[in-house]
Amino acid sequence: MKQLIIIGARGFGREVCNLAWDCISSGLDIVVKGFLDDNSNILNEYRGYPPILSSVENYIPCDDDVFICALGDVKWKRHYTDIIRDKGGVFTTLIHPSAIISKNSNLGTGCIVSRYVTISCDVKIGNFVTISTHAGIGHDSVVEDWCHIGSYTNLSGGVILKELVTLHPQANIVPHKTIGEGAVVGTGSVVLRSVTKYTTVFGNPAHKVI
Repeated sequence: MKQLIIIGARGFGREVCNLAWDCISSGLDIVVKGFLDDNSNILNEYRGYPPILSSVENYIPCDDDVFICALGDVKWKRHYTDIIRDKGGVFTTLIHPSAIISKNSNLGTGCIVSRYVTISCDVKIGNFVTISTHAGIGHDSVVEDWCHIGSYTNLSGGVILKELVTLHPQANIVPHKTIGEGAVVGTGSVVLRSVTKYTTVFGNPAHKVI
């Protein structure tokens, strides 16, 4: 049986642990082995969670280990994921049983798909993408590697997210717009125009703030 190790034991890590337990309850043949975090005391005030095994830097993957990265910051997610991959670690994708995913849509490895997510037809999702609770992704959209899609976010049909995009909760992207590499869309924003790379936008309609 595969042993799941969660990178990050902070709030998001605990959420992903509960997501994994829901998947196990629905038949996923896996057990949660523990967390990797550089703060060995971060779970002291909580009960019922598996242990912190090590820091990412010091952990040596075992044959039965599979990993998931529960970090919300896309740059740190890539950083710590690369450390484990360089050691030969294998990543898995977790999909909550309540998620609805069209059969002709595809997800890469290392993805997290949370409760009540809806992914429409002919969607292409890359590797190490996080899709948070109640997010919706419309037909023919493309989400490239390392993106983070916040809760209650909506991507209309034909939207493209380039690598390392962050959409904060309740962001809305109108059809056929492209969000450039490394761009950030603020909470509650309505994006009416494509966003250039490494730009932060916010508001309704969204406008550049950084």
